[in-house]
Amino acid sequence: MKITYIGKKTVVKDQFKEYAEKRLRKLEKFFDDDPNVTVVVSNNNEEETVEVTIKSHGMFFRAEKTSDDRQVSMDLVVDILTNQIVRNKNRLEKKMKAKGLPAFLEELEPLAPADGEPDVLVKTKKFQVAVMDVEEAILQMNMLDHEFFMFRNGDTGEINVVYRRKDGNYGLLEPIAD
Repeated sequence: MKITYIGKKTVVKDQFKEYAEKRLRKLEKFFDDDPNVTVVVSNNNEEETVEVTIKSHGMFFRAEKTSDDRQVSMDLVVDILTNQIVRNKNRLEKKMKAKGLPAFLEELEPLAPADGEPDVLVKTKKFQVAVMDVEEAILQMNMLDHEFFMFRNGDTGEINVVYRRKDGNYGLLEPIAD
C-alpha cells in the first residue's frame, strides 16, 4: 500500500503513522495490486477525525469517523471499510448470480423528471471517468456511499450513470445514439 498522510489543523506523528499502517494492512487481502491510500487526520477542538480513501483499479473506497482519540477513529474507519467492501461485494455477486445481467438490466427504470423551478448550479466538478462494467459501477457507488456514479461502460464505450432508486433498486442511464 502507498499511504499518504494529510494533517488538517494537526500534525500526524510517526507513532500514529505506524499504528495506521498496521491497521490498514488488514485491508490488503482485498486488493490484488498496490492501492493508493490517503489518510486525512483533522482536529477540531477535542475531536479527532480520520478519513481514509483507498483507490485501486479505478475504484474508490472511503470512510470517515470522529471521536476523542485518533486511534479509535482509525479503528472505526478500518472496520467500516472492511464491512463496506465485503457487504457490497457479496450483495452484487448474489444478485448477479440469482438474476443474471440481462434480467437485472431489464428492471432498471429511468429517473423521473424534477418538479418545480430549476435549481441554480453552485458547483462544477471534473474528474476522470473510469472504464468498468455496470456491476463494478454499482459497487463503486456503494463504496463511496453516493446516490449515483458516472462511468464509461466497458461494453459500449459510452458514458453511463448508475443511480440508487428510492425503492432501493438501481437505475442505469445510457445515452441514445443520434
